[in-house]
Amino acid sequence: MLLTEGQVSDYMGAALMFDTMPPAPALLGDRGYDADWFRRPLAARGTIACMPSRKNRKVAIAHDAALYRRRHKIENMCGRIKDWRRIHIRYDRCAHTFMSAIAIAASVLFWINES
Repeated sequence: MLLTEGQVSDYMGAALMFDTMPPAPALLGDRGYDADWFRRPLAARGTIACMPSRKNRKVAIAHDAALYRRRHKIENMCGRIKDWRRIHIRYDRCAHTFMSAIAIAASVLFWINES
């Protein structure tokens, strides 16, 4: 996991952790990740970039809509973690403490769903 500043765009944060990403058959992303310089290395790795094209792209790139619909599970989990007031308001100033709070919230949510 990587924690970036609030003003850093999505795909710039993804570029920082590109080398540490495990090999995967597909990468699900929203429009914020659509960039040619991000899609090229994914294709070289054999990873399918399943993300819709940005609105300002001259020629739209097709994506697998059925696979893209699965992204809602990720969005739901992020929303559930943000239900925790400490994380939503970001009381913790230290990045390490904030990431620890996210890990605790994710663990508790996983434990509650498994019970």
